[in-house]
Amino acid sequence: MGASDNTKGLALAVASSAFIGASFILKKIGLMRAGKCGLRAGGGGYTYLLEPLWWAGLITMLLGEVANFIAYVFAPAVLVTPLGALSIIVSSVLAHFVLKERLNKLGVLGCISCIVGSVVVVLHAPEEHMPDSVEEIWDLATQPGFLAYAGTTLLLMAIVVVFIEPRYGQKNILIYLGICSSMGSLTVVSIKAVGVAIKLTLDGMNQLAYPHTWLFILVAVICGVSQLNYLNKALDTFDLAMVSPVYYVMFTTLTIVASSIMFKVESNFRLFS
Repeated sequence: MGASDNTKGLALAVASSAFIGASFILKKIGLMRAGKCGLRAGGGGYTYLLEPLWWAGLITMLLGEVANFIAYVFAPAVLVTPLGALSIIVSSVLAHFVLKERLNKLGVLGCISCIVGSVVVVLHAPEEHMPDSVEEIWDLATQPGFLAYAGTTLLLMAIVVVFIEPRYGQKNILIYLGICSSMGSLTVVSIKAVGVAIKLTLDGMNQLAYPHTWLFILVAVICGVSQLNYLNKALDTFDLAMVSPVYYVMFTTLTIVASSIMFKVESNFRLFS
């Protein structure tokens, strides 16, 4: 991938962050309204599905995710994902004026740290080899290292969902966001595979005939829905000013780890080289 592709990915990632940051506000307001009419999302309710503002937030988030999806086609995940820090700024500013949530000095410092860290990552993002087919991505996904990561993640998440989340989910923000971020890291690598498949198909190399393409789509859908479900619970239970930065840090960290393992970019990733 050349510099022009990285630039396209950068622009799309920035647009994605703006949409996603705004979507947090719309979904939060929708969840608050729905909670007054029925069982809250944090308690396992789904009355928010009847709330127009929640759907407006979901559509806005989907627009952001589409831009993010295309960004992953053009640029490495370790370049695209850290730019999600911009969504923290958008959501924090809007939360301040719309939701009347106030960030203290430590919160502001945390947001600035996220931005600075993202800039460092972006400036030193490694080059990523463009796979020639979905089969090549499948070979990467079935390497022992990534299988160990995916298997460990799914096992830990199953334990957390069954034994820990029912008792501590309403008390500790890390529970919901840990599940969400872990599933999100698998969503991202699957979306990256689907994006590459679409790009290669449009270039004349049909990838839709491979069953691996549809398997990646299935994994992306299942993980994406699970991710959205627990993000709703976190937004309904805790202040957006807390959810947005914590989610960003956990999601970004796990995505970089998963992408580095799968696409084998860790040997080129040097922050101070």
